[in-house]
Amino acid sequence: MTEDFKVTPWEVTGDIDYGLLQERFGTTPIDGALLERLSKYGDVHPMLRRGIFYSHRDLNQLLDGYEKGKEFFLYTGRGPSGNTHLGHMMPWIFNKWIQDTFGVPMLFQMTDDEKFLFKDLTLDDTRRMAYENALDFVALGFDPDKTKIILDTENIKSLYPIALKVSKKVTFSTAKAVFGFDNSTNIGSVFFTSIQAAPAFLPTEEAGTQVPCLIPCGIDQDPHFRVARDVAPGLGYPKPAMMYCKMFPGLGGGDKMSSSDENATIYTTDGPKAVKKKVGRAFTGGCVSVEEQREKGGNPEICAVFKYYFYMFEKDDSKINELADRCRSGCILCGECKAELTTRINLFLEDHQAKREEARKIVGDMAYGGFKWKKDGE
Repeated sequence: MTEDFKVTPWEVTGDIDYGLLQERFGTTPIDGALLERLSKYGDVHPMLRRGIFYSHRDLNQLLDGYEKGKEFFLYTGRGPSGNTHLGHMMPWIFNKWIQDTFGVPMLFQMTDDEKFLFKDLTLDDTRRMAYENALDFVALGFDPDKTKIILDTENIKSLYPIALKVSKKVTFSTAKAVFGFDNSTNIGSVFFTSIQAAPAFLPTEEAGTQVPCLIPCGIDQDPHFRVARDVAPGLGYPKPAMMYCKMFPGLGGGDKMSSSDENATIYTTDGPKAVKKKVGRAFTGGCVSVEEQREKGGNPEICAVFKYYFYMFEKDDSKINELADRCRSGCILCGECKAELTTRINLFLEDHQAKREEARKIVGDMAYGGFKWKKDGE
């Protein structure tokens, strides 16, 4: 990308210029006309209204087919390398809205193989984390009758024939250009993009006719699906449509919440004391002293606390605008914002953690192909 930021499926660093990223990846803005079209199906999600999900590929074409009676399916996923945090949850919440709005099926891929290949983890590690992450996904309330969880190492028999077809169409030259691989890259990593493409084409294989696919995910995953879209027509598969979101910010002020910075990351398993401590340390747009902030006001545009309201913890646009105005005018201090955000996050997590425990009862029923979670993951 540029020297200032880097965005790949495995690494996001620097201050991201999302407009430039969209231009470089060649995706299309989600504009006012598309938002108006989506409003016909129900209330437009705040993540769309606020430009969090901001870019797409072929969404209009997907809706054209849907309006003619061609049902699509959703596909998204998670690379299980650690505990689930709010940054992982954000696009899943949006996927839940899509499923509820359009009444469509969902495939959720857990890429335990990917994290084994790209990180210093064992397959037992990634398998165990896949189960824990799946609980968070199921706890959001996806329709259990229309949602299936794929675990790559368990469902490889279904994925592998499709992945082989994809891999035959992707050259090493393309993989190097798209993903930055070099001679030190293990060959499993080079092959993996074919595995990630496979769920997008799985219902087409099963139905024997083209089944459209929509993938709402972070824009950092675009390289995988550019490759998948390029090879799809030659294999008789429909190109998956895409909806891309910006990265959920970290409390330290970075553009992406990262598991590597535990103090700036809110995990779904965090307790109230941990949340209070982390939010209390958050980067803000405030001034050095109370007096100066009352006089000059704060800057919500750079404030991690404000961004948490904006991305996830305040759905009312008028209240978001009011909070920004109060910050700029000095009517509210950073400590007050942090205290309120701490309360909201803890209320969210209290409810989520209860649902997460309930999810243990049904997560097995949602396993694609009926695979059984290992004993250490139950």
